[in-house]
Amino acid sequence: MARKFAIGDIHGCNKTFKKLLLEVLKLTRQDELVLLGDYIDRGPDSLGVIQTILKLQNAGYTIHCLRGNHEQMMMDSATDVTAYFQWLFNGGEQTLASYNKTRFQDFPEVYRDFFNSTKLYLELDKCILVHAGLNFENENLFEDQDAMLWTRNFKIDTVKLASRILVHGHVPIALDKILAQKSNCFNIDGGCVFTNSKRNLGKLVAMDLENFSFHYTTCID
Repeated sequence: MARKFAIGDIHGCNKTFKKLLLEVLKLTRQDELVLLGDYIDRGPDSLGVIQTILKLQNAGYTIHCLRGNHEQMMMDSATDVTAYFQWLFNGGEQTLASYNKTRFQDFPEVYRDFFNSTKLYLELDKCILVHAGLNFENENLFEDQDAMLWTRNFKIDTVKLASRILVHGHVPIALDKILAQKSNCFNIDGGCVFTNSKRNLGKLVAMDLENFSFHYTTCID
């Protein structure tokens, strides 16, 4: 039976990502996967994460790739020096090291094309999926692109959300808080890359988009 999963912020933790996919979820070609962005930065193998995604897509797996604020910073760095240093300050150095490059614009075309192809949101029958959140003050929930990439504090408008569930990442929260969520808005960023945190982070979390159950693994990168 086909399943649908969303996975939160990976941040260069490729070993953990593959463990979640292969050992925990046991992903098949019949399944559908939505990745919520922030594939890169801070962790040791940003290049490996993207290679894993591309390998699965080329093998016929259905993977929807959303854009996170870290991808946006990296892409902006090609034309904006302020964005370049902001990116470096927020983990871009680790990404550049994994690609053995000093600038995003020097990445091989296949990777630049991948990042440029990422979407800001995805609508499914039961869910809206986005990296950070939505600006519910706007009539059009998808008009505010900055909110979808960067927002941290937003108030849900249940009328505009209708009967759908909002699934996002961006703000790392403890695993027990993730598992305790029972609302129409779910944050599934388990802070995978923050292995030294005292806040019960260091988890990569997947959410089943059919029954809203959680699956996770501890960071091994």
